[in-house]
Amino acid sequence: MLVCYLTDEPGKIPAIRAALEPQYPVVPRILGQEPIFAPSGVLMVDADLRQGERVDQIKHVMKDLDAIGERLFVVHRHLHHLVAQAYALGATGVVHSAKQAASKLTQVEAAMRAAESGREAGPAWMTDCGKAFAAMFSAIGNGKTIHLADAETVTSQIIASIDQNGLNGWLDNVRKYHEGTFQHCLLVTGIAVAFALDMNFPPQDVKRLGMAATLHDIGKARIPLAILDKPGRLDPDEEDIMKQHPVIGYDLLKDIPNISAETLDAVKHHHEYLDGSGYPDHLPGGQISDLVRLLTISDIFAALIESRPYRQPLSRQDAYKILCDMDGKLETPLVKAFRDVAMVA
Repeated sequence: MLVCYLTDEPGKIPAIRAALEPQYPVVPRILGQEPIFAPSGVLMVDADLRQGERVDQIKHVMKDLDAIGERLFVVHRHLHHLVAQAYALGATGVVHSAKQAASKLTQVEAAMRAAESGREAGPAWMTDCGKAFAAMFSAIGNGKTIHLADAETVTSQIIASIDQNGLNGWLDNVRKYHEGTFQHCLLVTGIAVAFALDMNFPPQDVKRLGMAATLHDIGKARIPLAILDKPGRLDPDEEDIMKQHPVIGYDLLKDIPNISAETLDAVKHHHEYLDGSGYPDHLPGGQISDLVRLLTISDIFAALIESRPYRQPLSRQDAYKILCDMDGKLETPLVKAFRDVAMVA
């Protein structure tokens, strides 16, 4: 499988060749200096996305390379806005190092072989979901209003995927193809949808919970990147800023036409606990809706099983035990009902 490596610095070429060759032959091209051809394999873009000139050059090049199925972007720093920029430019995947690129190419090659042999080609819907989240976060970061249709599309795709293939495959693919804020949003939505399906909710209620999950962390698009992308634990002042994201999300969404009051309630109150110890409004249990109770369980479980820079993910068994130990904060009957989702093999 041939790799067309498009970079802004010739000095990056030896490292990528050392990591990929001879298994994956690399054909390097310098952005803005050399003509780009459309390879039959994979396009890999490794350029500084913080520079407007580089972004403009990549936009120009990508117009002629839209037919290439796999477009990997190398983002050396785990920064949310750079990942969003990569997806906005047409990335189908993001890696952070030459070593990770080699691992990703192995997955891509396996998917291509599967497609050639008539098997499932891989999660194209996963790329679409990632792009939709990137578009929503990028729009907010640029002071624009998001389109509710983008959230509805993502939610419908996730519902269809989990209904057809189950939660396990969804969780595995989310971990492979996304990380950070996008990974968390995708995990929460998938888990919430699986919860609703397991409880035999009617389709309209599955979508209600799915939409709330899709949009629940949209306020993080306005949290300073130094906090959102911090590689370690937040200090108390940073934690206070992070805790503003539910109210920010509510304010961002409240004037969007046709958005439901229950979605807005879920966005604002998904960190509330039954004993009143949550935030931002310290609601007592009687004021917390059923939708929020379901979403909060899904949100906490997703956070526990996902990888963070400062800790390894918990096993699903350990994560579920923590939920069970939160008696008084979470609704115990719902936690018990969640067991089949949490512990499914």
